[in-house]
Amino acid sequence: MTFGQGDYVYTVQENWWTLPEGWSFGWVPAVAVDSQDRVYVYSRSEHPMVIFDREGNFLSSWGEDVLKDAHGIYIDAEDNVYCVERNTHCLRKFSCDGELLMTVGTPDREGDEGEPFRLPTDVAFDSQGFMYVSDGYGNARMHKFTPDGELIKSWGEPGTGPGQFDLVHSVRVDKDDRLWVADRSNNRIQFFDTEGNFQGEWTGLHQPDTVYIDDDDGVVYIAELDQRVSIWTVDGEKLSEWGRGVESDIPGEFKKCPHGIWLDSHGDLYVGEVQTDARLQKFIRER
Repeated sequence: MTFGQGDYVYTVQENWWTLPEGWSFGWVPAVAVDSQDRVYVYSRSEHPMVIFDREGNFLSSWGEDVLKDAHGIYIDAEDNVYCVERNTHCLRKFSCDGELLMTVGTPDREGDEGEPFRLPTDVAFDSQGFMYVSDGYGNARMHKFTPDGELIKSWGEPGTGPGQFDLVHSVRVDKDDRLWVADRSNNRIQFFDTEGNFQGEWTGLHQPDTVYIDDDDGVVYIAELDQRVSIWTVDGEKLSEWGRGVESDIPGEFKKCPHGIWLDSHGDLYVGEVQTDARLQKFIRER
């Protein structure tokens, strides 16, 4: 069975990963792939960060003594791993082998209204290394930081207008330093420059959870909460989609809620789900 349309058609690889005996995944809010095609699975389980090779062989795990509530993940060009912890109100930076390098926010302490952090969701970086964190469950805010974690500015407020948010859930930055901010409950993506100035929006999405941007091909992959994955050009032309908008146990469809999404160097796609345990599907692109 295949999924998608046009040049973006996939087959699902079932049971592609193997955990050590006795281990199990809970919810899988986030997944990312580094420069060596190692797959980092950030889950709500006893082993919050588990790393596989692209064939699904277990390589290592870390974070058991630090990470408590997986939500967003980002891997930079040096293979540093950034983990956004929702319920502990902080962002952690790790080396690829799990050494804690930086913490932004005070763990287990919620910030004041409008200030970092109140149940944050995701992180991304511009070409100058500035860091952007979406702060979406307790705040309707975006925050900009220096690479060392010093707050520069914040913007956003509750609402439906330009620059307003109803659950700001993810952020990514494209090669032109345009911020893509998933405004989930408003069913849209808003665009900003690096100073937080509104640049436009895409509407009509199905509660966008997470965005992955392939700058080389100019293609955007979106995990949508309402049981859908969609693929677009950066200019807004839809290239492919699948998921029927209903819960399904069929491999390749979505049992609950697509939440995390990432691409490897072969063009294969990884999608993690929440509100159900151990759902992490790998979609192999047909060539």
